[in-house]
Amino acid sequence: MSNYAESRRDLDSYIAARVPLIGVRTIEQVRAIRLVKDVAANPKRSQLPFWIYTRATGIRDLRNNSSAQEDRSLVGAMDFAAAQFTSRANATVVLVDPDDLGDDNAAARHVAELARLADANSGSIIVVTDTPLWSGLQRLGMSVTLDLPDATEMYEVIVDFLGDHHGVVPIAWTESDARRAAEFLVGVPEGTAVNVLATIVTKGSVDREDVERLAEFKDKHFGDLAGLERVHLKEADHQVGGLTSLRSWLRRRHQIMVADLRGTELRPPRGVLLVGVPGCGKSLSAKAVAAQWRLPLYRMDLAAILGQYVGQSEGRLREALDTADRVAPCVLWIDEIEKGLAGQNDSTGVGRRMVGQFLFWLQESRSRVFLVATSNDIRSLPPELLRKGRFDELFFVDLPDAEDRGDIVRLYYRRYVRQEPPPELVDKLVALSDGFAGSDIEAALHEVGAEVLLNGGTETLRPEFVLDTFANTYPLSRTNPEQIEEIRAWGRERAIPAGRSIGAPSTDGGYPKRRVLVVDEP
Repeated sequence: MSNYAESRRDLDSYIAARVPLIGVRTIEQVRAIRLVKDVAANPKRSQLPFWIYTRATGIRDLRNNSSAQEDRSLVGAMDFAAAQFTSRANATVVLVDPDDLGDDNAAARHVAELARLADANSGSIIVVTDTPLWSGLQRLGMSVTLDLPDATEMYEVIVDFLGDHHGVVPIAWTESDARRAAEFLVGVPEGTAVNVLATIVTKGSVDREDVERLAEFKDKHFGDLAGLERVHLKEADHQVGGLTSLRSWLRRRHQIMVADLRGTELRPPRGVLLVGVPGCGKSLSAKAVAAQWRLPLYRMDLAAILGQYVGQSEGRLREALDTADRVAPCVLWIDEIEKGLAGQNDSTGVGRRMVGQFLFWLQESRSRVFLVATSNDIRSLPPELLRKGRFDELFFVDLPDAEDRGDIVRLYYRRYVRQEPPPELVDKLVALSDGFAGSDIEAALHEVGAEVLLNGGTETLRPEFVLDTFANTYPLSRTNPEQIEEIRAWGRERAIPAGRSIGAPSTDGGYPKRRVLVVDEP
């Protein structure tokens, strides 16, 4: 059942029970008024009076919109309501966005007196507001929360809108396209969704490519997001060298991400935790996922979320996660997650509370937010974050093997030198780059590309210069081998290799036991 249908059911039962005060909390006034009109349209209530007050129109008949009195002030509307509740039974008055009723003030106490007057003669006051009501008012009645449209309701909005434009403009969307569009628009008000669709129609047609454009419209709607930073992708972000197993796994997850999961108990993919050697493509993978899946990428800055006051950090994290749910579908990137969610040795308790809040979101959220978290120091993370079911999978990103290094060399050679590398040169560079991370290879070939630019073209590029550049590059695996080996030893036993395998053999000459990912390619 959609939230709208559930809210209509609850409101209908409260009015039937003649509850004296009914709060309808929502940010969509137009949708809430439609909800009240739907309930008032029940044939059993055809003889019952319904009036509605708004700041612009004053007090009017809900059904025929005729004015009830000249005075358009809230005080005038309350006086009118008091007269109705005194003189007749079963009257209902709707107050839309009245003065602040969230605190103990004169307006709230006035409404409370009206509710008691209504209760004496089987009347009801419905208060439509986007803020919580004062507790003294809440005790007098019941409340309904009308959330933003879910995917099912948004699909109906899209179908109704497109139905009105059939024959006016060419519409290429299939049912599947409309359902994908509904997923993109979840989290925005119904009125905003209609405005977005109208904007698409103004170009003269509704094409299948317009489904992807909805993410751009949604991003503009939310603007600057608390705790989240919109990452704008470049063409180069589509490509990642190596990480064969990870890329195969992501292709399978993408099929579930875009699948229609209605009628199943499956939830959208939750995300992946990437741990391993620095500079081997963990952060780049987050960008590549968003680019290849054609989804907006948001980076959660945990340092910006941390606050100095009690409860501030937890509140900011909750707001950021709620915002991520609203901008879904999207890719959410948390870089070096251990720096914000370690929580192990935090004497203040803030870290532990943030971890608990984050785990609850991971477990309960059903929005299409695909989380890509990276970590260079997995030992700092709380064990409960690594439990199966939090993330969909834990991958270890190791130093690339020879075949992956060949892929990375060709990728960055084409990017910076702007030509295909000779096969014999690739073989030599693969041999020279043993122990290199992907970032080391990129840095070396970036230097080669700069030399080409300074010398006026690739004609002057000598293979010996390229080889010398690689030979003079000292990767972290050589400058700090103990740290790298410690990281790799952890990954061999506890994670799935993101590439074809995880590094160096054990002391007995064979590879230690590790988890192996089996992926059936379509």
